[in-house]
Amino acid sequence: MKNYSLVFYIFLGIIIGIFLKLFVFDFTKVEGSSMEPTLKNEQIVCISKLSYGLVIPFKNRLFLQWKQINQNDVIIFFSNNNLLVKRCVATSEQNFSVKKTPLEFSDKSEYSLIVGEKNIPLTEEQFAFFSQYSCVPKGMFLAIGDNYASSIDSRNFGFVNEKNVAGKVLCK
Repeated sequence: MKNYSLVFYIFLGIIIGIFLKLFVFDFTKVEGSSMEPTLKNEQIVCISKLSYGLVIPFKNRLFLQWKQINQNDVIIFFSNNNLLVKRCVATSEQNFSVKKTPLEFSDKSEYSLIVGEKNIPLTEEQFAFFSQYSCVPKGMFLAIGDNYASSIDSRNFGFVNEKNVAGKVLCK
């Protein structure tokens, strides 16, 4: 009889572990330097999958959302079937501006995306895209890596749908 209860508890533990990994929290390794100095390359981070809603396992989107993403949250989301870690710099319907400033002693211009106190560099193509907007579209957010020089982020692929959020980075 004791052997059956041991097998039952092992089986129950496995089921609870799978449930927690699929719906509650997960650990992942950061790849790349786009979030430095906040997160380093190959650093392991803990993700809360329940921070914003209930994620559909294997579908890369939220089934039910109960909390909005906040500005400055470090989040995990899916973009083109890739899992990315970035900082939310602007949320749905938040205003931002873009500017073009000539550099002194140069024929070139500097393009910038301005969100609050952040002055984020843009290329000419990125400037052309963002100059069409004055705020983040409803249901979307702007995700930018902390290391502007090496990050592939919303400046490259545009706004991110809130439904694509997989969780929030809790700790490193």
